Amino acid sequence: MKKLIAEFIGTMWLVLGGCGSAILASSFPQFGIGFVGVSLAFGLTVLTMIYSLGHISGCHLNPAVSIGLWVGGRFNKRELIPYILSQLLGAIAGAGVLYLIAIGKPNFEIGDFAANGFGEHSPDNYGINAALITEAVMTFMFLLIILGATYSKATKNFAGIAIGLGLTLIHLISIPVTNTSVNPARSTSQALFVQGWALEQLWLFWLAPITGAILAGIIHKYISTGGGVFVNRKCKD
Repeated sequence: MKKLIAEFIGTMWLVLGGCGSAILASSFPQFGIGFVGVSLAFGLTVLTMIYSLGHISGCHLNPAVSIGLWVGGRFNKRELIPYILSQLLGAIAGAGVLYLIAIGKPNFEIGDFAANGFGEHSPDNYGINAALITEAVMTFMFLLIILGATYSKATKNFAGIAIGLGLTLIHLISIPVTNTSVNPARSTSQALFVQGWALEQLWLFWLAPITGAILAGIIHKYISTGGGVFVNRKCKD
């Protein structure tokens, strides 16, 4: 239960910090942080949670990460569904808090509410194929970073920095394409509030990240020779 509470809080913070920066601060007159600031915000949420909650749950905060770690032999399959449910609930809670804050502004319109999309709902009008490739490849690289940084032979105590900066870089690359998901929980939470097109396109932001995560887990398991320091590092399930 402690692990699930940690995943709930961590994923809520990911949505509050990352999506919140996009919704509340990215276009603020004169002092807007822009997409670079949003990229940093997502990376900082993960980095801060790794060092505050990582020792409790492993700080996955992302269904694709949990699945990739399981495929890579670094996570117990018995915990997979509970983790994913906790991540989804945490993300939805974060989006709910953001909504309550956002409606405090006069003439508030929900717009895309930092949701992910392709075609006319892509920030720069990228099509479905570009979105699929981007989300799969970016998640693939994200999982390789996580699996490598938490490997038993990796330099200790710096995993959080590598993972946080990795997520920042991923956002710098892919925000123009899909508004960056690489996280089905983050995509689901925003789509539930936007409804309509966001829910219709949500399938891609589950399929592509999970596919990329599975491939990363398989490849890391093949090229590595031992366990890691992440959750359940000796798990045989």
